[in-house]
Amino acid sequence: MRSVELFAGAGGLAIGMSNAGFNHAAVIEWDHDACETFRENQRGEYQSVEKWPLFERDVRKFDYSPLKDVMVVSGGPPCQPFSMGGKHRGYMDTRDMFPQAVRAVRELRPKAFIFENVKGLLRETFADYFEYIQLQLAHPSFTRRKSESWKEHRIRLEKYHTSLQDRTEYNVVFRLLNAANYGVPQRRERVFLVGFRSDLGVEWSFPEGAHSENKLLRSQWVTGEYWDRHRVASRKRPKLDARQAIRVEKLRRDSLFDSEKLPWLTVRDAIGDLPDPEKNLRNEFPNHVFNPGARSYKGHTGSPIDEPAKTLKAGDHGVPGGENMLAYMDGSVRYFTVREAARLQTFPDNYLFRGAWTEAMRQLGNAVPVRLAETVARSVAKTLLKAKEQV
Repeated sequence: MRSVELFAGAGGLAIGMSNAGFNHAAVIEWDHDACETFRENQRGEYQSVEKWPLFERDVRKFDYSPLKDVMVVSGGPPCQPFSMGGKHRGYMDTRDMFPQAVRAVRELRPKAFIFENVKGLLRETFADYFEYIQLQLAHPSFTRRKSESWKEHRIRLEKYHTSLQDRTEYNVVFRLLNAANYGVPQRRERVFLVGFRSDLGVEWSFPEGAHSENKLLRSQWVTGEYWDRHRVASRKRPKLDARQAIRVEKLRRDSLFDSEKLPWLTVRDAIGDLPDPEKNLRNEFPNHVFNPGARSYKGHTGSPIDEPAKTLKAGDHGVPGGENMLAYMDGSVRYFTVREAARLQTFPDNYLFRGAWTEAMRQLGNAVPVRLAETVARSVAKTLLKAKEQV
């Protein structure tokens, strides 16, 4: 199954797509350090990914005409215009690459597409523009005129869409997914837009997550299995706050609640077997290097080790400390190493990151968690293969 990956970044979505059975006909990324990360992993002793055709260039100048029989287009259009921590310029931001995502769909005519973006895209401020994105993806051939504003184009799209009685080129759905529900040791909410070409006549819905917070709380405070597995003595365990205590009491009374689910994964689950980075003298784990200078301040207190991590962020100016720190019970904090951050994003241990620490952390902060990407991609792949068998 041939695919094209746009805005590839460090490769989280690309790896997830590959794990789900897709073969990239092109991987497109303009950032040099991110491309160097790809190249590093396509050569040498690790060679942790296949040698996909990598194009280090601006997607706005990419020619799709040589690419044939592409089944899926995927990518994470740069999210800074819609980020809660950014300037919130949205469609006015030159970094908004959704028009290029639509162009790729229009020119390649894939059977499906998978696009990912930040939760901020759903903010009320961007509601009109988000509707516009969905309409464009549903009707990618209905292009914007040169003299036309996006709002004027949206009005024409709405009229066109309603006049066709929902006969779209692509049937598009979206959902806000929490990566923690899909086996990622991180609370990371992201919007996924998935579309299938309407002539395929497929039925699809987002896969449900197999993990839950209730099962984590139960394993910690009802059965104690979590602490036993990690050999954490009672005196070293955190204290339950009042809100959690009420939830735990309900879980004690209802042993079947979320019984079919697995527990959320925590920071300790993800990095507990890694050596202290200050003592990683033999460098047995690549990219596992201690960085000093972490400090806690109001609103930026790090991620408790026995919970899923807070959302790793890229930041416009250096590494955001509060989101990218590990918080110990005694109140001390330290920065996550690149390897620890990669684990929190579910990258394989043999995947290396190029560039300085701040650059590598920026790549990771922008990445799609591999495990979440693979779950969505496998569901899409299964549906496409089923549709192919029915032809």
